[in-house]
Amino acid sequence: MIRLGVNIDHVATVRQARLGVEPDPVHAAVLAELGGADQITVHLREDRRHINDRDLRVLRETIKTRLNLEMACTPEMVEIALETEPDMVTLVPEKRQELTTEGGLDVIKNFETINDAVSTLKSAGIFVSLFVDPDNKQIDASAETHASAVELHTGAYADAKGAAQREELSRIMFAGEKSRELGLVLNSGHGLNYRNVGEIVCIPGMYEVNIGHSIISRAIYVGLEKAVREMKDIIHRALMDARV
Repeated sequence: MIRLGVNIDHVATVRQARLGVEPDPVHAAVLAELGGADQITVHLREDRRHINDRDLRVLRETIKTRLNLEMACTPEMVEIALETEPDMVTLVPEKRQELTTEGGLDVIKNFETINDAVSTLKSAGIFVSLFVDPDNKQIDASAETHASAVELHTGAYADAKGAAQREELSRIMFAGEKSRELGLVLNSGHGLNYRNVGEIVCIPGMYEVNIGHSIISRAIYVGLEKAVREMKDIIHRALMDARV
């Protein structure tokens, strides 16, 4: 069964709109787990625009599944990860002005910095994944850092339509094959929703998908626990149909 990581950043975004105390992303994590989430994913940004240090600390103490910390590859964030000890760190690119992550890490250009961070985190017993575009050169470089996994950026696939989306799906499939050949655990995320996730989870070797915005959006209407259950059901049906 494919693992579902539920990203709860957008719950914190609503809280920060009023600089208040609700809704609490920690409460959201509990509901997501009740709905069947296999992992809680949060992105602690350098500007703390949504998830903050308190959230991360309390989540580490309370969640019952796994904690995936998305973070920039900076000395500050590496130190926070070492102190918090999440189950997994996903290194992602980060720009202050972006609304959301716009693309994958350039592992080739930033190899030494990323390689050092991966080494430090793995030495502390933390599973490390790199968020990269479905590009074989970036996947080769990711493997050279000895990261344990890659998370393929599915944003271009999610945004495309028709034939263009089929081309993007092919890119992800070829990148997935390359990742598996190099011994990397294969994850994916960004822009995935209730309509497009089925094709992604059926890619051979896919281990995990991380989904946030679409689940939190759906939760406004049906509640978070139900929204997570619906996503899990879609993933399960897609996998069952692929086996027929």
